[in-house]
Amino acid sequence: MKYKIYTTSKRAWQGMVNSIKKAKKYIYIEMYILDNEIGIYNFIDLLLERARQGVEVVLVLDAYGSSSFRNFNTKRLKEKGIEVLFFSKWLRRTHRKILIIDDRIAFLGGVNFHKQSIDWIDLQVKIDNKSLVKNVLRSFSYTYQMSGGTDKRIIRKRKHSVFSSIKAQFLEHVPGHNIYALEDYYRERIMKAEKSISITTPYFLPPRWLIAILDNAVLRGIRVDIILPRVTDLKLVNRINHLYVRKMKDLGINFYAYKKMNHSKILLVDDKEVLIGSQNLDFFSFRVNVESGVFISDKKLVADLTKLVSKWRDDSSVFNIDNIRVGLRDRIVLVFIRFFYSIL
Repeated sequence: MKYKIYTTSKRAWQGMVNSIKKAKKYIYIEMYILDNEIGIYNFIDLLLERARQGVEVVLVLDAYGSSSFRNFNTKRLKEKGIEVLFFSKWLRRTHRKILIIDDRIAFLGGVNFHKQSIDWIDLQVKIDNKSLVKNVLRSFSYTYQMSGGTDKRIIRKRKHSVFSSIKAQFLEHVPGHNIYALEDYYRERIMKAEKSISITTPYFLPPRWLIAILDNAVLRGIRVDIILPRVTDLKLVNRINHLYVRKMKDLGINFYAYKKMNHSKILLVDDKEVLIGSQNLDFFSFRVNVESGVFISDKKLVADLTKLVSKWRDDSSVFNIDNIRVGLRDRIVLVFIRFFYSIL
């Protein structure tokens, strides 16, 4: 299997732009946030150019995450033959970041086409393997149909199941249809870990089951490291991250504060297998939103990502919980979060 890992938003965008320019048959995008223009990366004009050249272009965008895009660009794109659909299922979002090109190339991970993330650390993986890409395509056809898409050529791709012995597997996570692949993966891999668990996530609101199995892992003698940004793009989430660090510090988990905004979502187990995906560590990613991920046991890729995670940890500082104060407002926020989670 051929793969390439992009470790910043800019590098991922450039990689996706290069692949879009080489598309011959189609470009399918499923994205949580899509902005019109990000500096030199003008995705809309590029897609319009490819459509004029006869390449099929289909966009499935989240109605909430891409709400600013909806009114500004939809009409112009549709007039040029680009199909634009918006995923809207009340609280449920498509939180995925997927690009598929010509049954051959797929990108997935945590990178949105979002101008605010231009200087972020993030992870996106490019996969060049027809069997695995077909699985990604099958999943895209699902959300395409859920969003109102009617093209039978795309919908039929859902019916073709693909099984492969390659050392990488796509995880489809569609809670509205009782597909909880990412939750199942986290549960199984963490409970079977033998030596170490490393997690990197920007937003940390772990459900109770995840807290419980991480606690159990520490009790079994497993080293558990969790890397969070020192400061995220959301002030409320900053506070929630810090409150959960304080709440869980006594469990023996090692929490690290990374110096820059790190939007990566990665689970590394025993330095032998790695999951890269779109999911945050919160209730919505595990039980509500449409997400995706790829788990890989390829030795070289795992070694490369182990080095990357180690560098992030070295560039971080240990969270100092002495500076984290829990006031009345914080307690109210936590009570609200727990109550809200319990009724969903």
